[in-house]
Amino acid sequence: MNTLTITELQEFEQQLIDLFEAGKLRCPLHLSGGNEDELIRLFDHIDEQDYVFSTHRNHYHYLLKGGNKVTLMNEIKGMKSAINNGKGRSMNFSDPSMNFYTSAIVGGGCAIAVGVALGLKKQGSKAHVWCFLGDGAEDGGHFLEAARFGLARRLPLTFIIEDNDKSVDSCKKDRWHKHRNVEASNIIRYHYERTYPHVGIGKHVSF
Repeated sequence: MNTLTITELQEFEQQLIDLFEAGKLRCPLHLSGGNEDELIRLFDHIDEQDYVFSTHRNHYHYLLKGGNKVTLMNEIKGMKSAINNGKGRSMNFSDPSMNFYTSAIVGGGCAIAVGVALGLKKQGSKAHVWCFLGDGAEDGGHFLEAARFGLARRLPLTFIIEDNDKSVDSCKKDRWHKHRNVEASNIIRYHYERTYPHVGIGKHVSF
């Protein structure tokens, strides 16, 4: 369903960087640079009726699901005419009209995604639920319990781990030493190298 190109995605986030550096955005930003190729391929398999549960790093997800650039930009700017009246900003906005939801809590969308998938299965719906998380959220119990529940009950639910080997700025080796990835048939994992480092490295606005 996606019609956006890598360049279009990058141009949108560059606009955000420019606005932030000019002091015109009063909210945190978590950018997705370096993540374009994989997401474009993934969203080719996500249908309009499907549900997407995103994270605090959600701009690309929303746009690739079919969201409007102007709508998203207005929300991030905090405009009252925006989709969540400008209260969601970058990290917390949702668009129920297109089955798109976010959570700024790390791993916070996992249990909710399970509940929606369970409801869809009971209703006999053909819709699928896609829940995004990073490798930092993979470390937590929210994700592990949700993945196990979904797998055991054969729910229409897929978890997508965007693995850049960073939880803030700590790699998996430093966090867990002898690290092993969580693997299951309802989990998709891909690796990417982030373009923008987290706050405190390089320019202060690069998250």
